[in-house]
Order: sequence, then C-alpha cells, then structure tokens
Amino acid sequence: MENRRTGVIKTYKLFVGGKFPRTESGRYLTLEHPRSGKHLASYCQASRKDLRDSVVAARKAQPGWAATSSYLRGQILYRIAEMLESRSTSMASEISNCSGVSLTAAKTEIHATIDRILYYAGWADKYSQVFGSTNPVASSHFNFSTPEPTGIVGVICPDKPPLLALATLVAPAILSGNSTIVLASEKYPLPAITLAEVIANSDVPGGVINLLSGSRCELAPHFANHLDINAIIDGSGDSEITSILKKGSSTNLKRVTIRNMSATAWNGKAGRDPYFIMDSVELKTLWHPVGT
Repeated sequence: MENRRTGVIKTYKLFVGGKFPRTESGRYLTLEHPRSGKHLASYCQASRKDLRDSVVAARKAQPGWAATSSYLRGQILYRIAEMLESRSTSMASEISNCSGVSLTAAKTEIHATIDRILYYAGWADKYSQVFGSTNPVASSHFNFSTPEPTGIVGVICPDKPPLLALATLVAPAILSGNSTIVLASEKYPLPAITLAEVIANSDVPGGVINLLSGSRCELAPHFANHLDINAIIDGSGDSEITSILKKGSSTNLKRVTIRNMSATAWNGKAGRDPYFIMDSVELKTLWHPVGT
C-alpha cells in the first residue's frame, strides 16, 4: 500500500540575535499564491517587544562587529554571497511563488542579489580611504576625517524586489561596522526570511543582522521612537511610512535617509551606489600634533 503523508508547511519565524524565535505576541499572518490562491506559508507578525529584543541583540553585537577588521567584514559579506549561490534555485522558486513573477525573473533577481552583495563586499576595505580625508589646518597639527559606524541602523524594505532591495540596503550598512534591524517586505516577506537562514549559516555574528516581518504601519513608529536605534534607512517607497519616521525621529534627532526607488531602479546603476555606505556612517575628525 502506498505510503501517503501530509507535507509540512513551513512557518517562517523572526531572526533575532542569530536565532529564529517565534513572535512573543503569538500573532501569525498567512501568505497565499497570487494566482492560485493556494496557502503558501504562515509567518510571524512582529510586535513592539520583538523590535525591542532586536535592539538589545543589535547593541550587544555592534561593538565586536565594528572592531572586526574591514577586510574580514568584506570576506564575511562574500561568504553570504557564496551561501546564497548554493540556494539560488530554491530561493528563485520561492520568489516566484510568493510574488507572482516568472521563474526567469526570479532567477534574475537572485543573481542580481548575489552580485550586489559581492559589489559591496569589495567596498568594505576601501570606503574609508575614498570617503575619508586629510584636512589642511593653520596650526601645527595633522587633521584627519574618517568614516565610522553610526551604531544600530533600522532598515525598512520595499515590497518589490523583495530580496534585491533588502541586500542593497543592508550590505552597505553592515560593511562599515553597524548592526541592523530589518523590516522585510510586508507583502512578500518569505525570501527575506529565507535569506536570514543563509546568514545564520554564514560567518555573520549573531545580532549584526536582525530581521522582522509584519506591518510597517505598526512598527514604523517604534523604529522612529526607540532611542537606541541611531539611524533609519527607509526604502519602503510609502509616503505615509516616511512621514511617520520623520515625525517620530524629530524628537530624538535620529538620522532618516529616504531611498525611494522604483522596482526596476533597484536592479540598475542606482542600486550600485557607494554613497549608500554614507547613509549609516559618521565622519569623525582627529587632531594630532605634528612631531609627537
């Protein structure tokens, strides 16, 4: 007699501190296939408490990550691309199923994502020389300006492209030594959460990248108001979310950078901009007496 079994439908969890916890609120959302209406998966609807837990994990990880050599950070980014390459076929199917694009388009996005991570990996040990400077001063001092990590960076992702946009926003933020809290695409979060599985099996220290899924409108005010999130990069393309972030951040003087790009622009030259690195660094100036 044929052995019949029920397939296990995956429940996509959060990614906090290098682990995959369920949301503390117990809330879950479901995702259906855009054409057939078939149930694809359930995923967590993150709460304010989940965000706060992510901040704790990010703050714990950030000093050690910043102290890592820039060369090693570049190598770790390269490792993420290696791991993603090995899962490109299954992830392309996932992107196609959840967002409704063709499998060919999904493969194109995967390849573009891998290339984008490699692109920013190459900047890890170069951006300081390019964006830093030696400044002329009137006194007998050396004066240097060097880019240093801001600290904890909140990243709000757009819906399309769900994976490429995330990589484009996160890679330049972490290569300088920041830790991140990422809110995945609200409509198509599955590829982002699967990317977290890739990250967990790479060499990225736990807490450097924390990934949440859920409602932008619910979580955006908490991103803006939390005093231990030092900067926000908003790629949502949603004017309402942008307004919430700007208004909330005005009370704590948090830097908010808006990256409002079309779905096709993420794949073009605009997405390969080294100035994205400057969204999450601060220029620190050092004075040193000549001759000492």
